[in-house]
Amino acid sequence: QLQLVESSGGLVQPGGSLRLSCAASGLTFADYAMAWFRQAPGKEREGVACISRVDGSTYYVDSVQGRFTISRDNAKNTVYLQMNSLKFEDTAVYYCAAAEVKCSWYPQGYDYWGQGTQVTVSS
Repeated sequence: QLQLVESSGGLVQPGGSLRLSCAASGLTFADYAMAWFRQAPGKEREGVACISRVDGSTYYVDSVQGRFTISRDNAKNTVYLQMNSLKFEDTAVYYCAAAEVKCSWYPQGYDYWGQGTQVTVSS
């Protein structure tokens, strides 16, 4: 029903910026809350940011508040994560996820997942 493909991960220096994209295929993109999760080696997957359907409200985990911005373009079926002032601890595989109803901070609340894209912050 809905397929998600992340892109634009890569290597960036501390303090640098990167913008991730998640392209969705399907006809109901606007009906889904869209989120970004990340998973570092040896750690559990954690929610990073989410943008709701209907009013587009945004939510962020404390560790990225003020540095990351999630946005969506429903006409292009794409969700973005703009990452600024990147830190070593931001290194992880970043996943795009879609929920049929609403944002949550738990992976089990999401119905569809992308394949992930690697973000490495290193000098």
